[in-house]
Amino acid sequence: MKTHQFKTTIKCAGCLEKVSPFLNEQLTPEEWNVDILNPDKILTVHSDKITADEIEEKVIQAGFRIERIRE
Repeated sequence: MKTHQFKTTIKCAGCLEKVSPFLNEQLTPEEWNVDILNPDKILTVHSDKITADEIEEKVIQAGFRIERIRE
């Protein structure tokens, strides 16, 4: 299983609610999480079902910035 990590601007519970429908189109909630306590707001995805490019596209569609840090 691949692990992808990204810096994001997803910073609060409201932001998580906004991005969830986009990520949950291809992932289950158990396959991704955002560490909103980390200054870089790290999104971690554990899945072989989605590419890093697709993850970036989903987060951008939700209105947030995203930068790949690990693939």
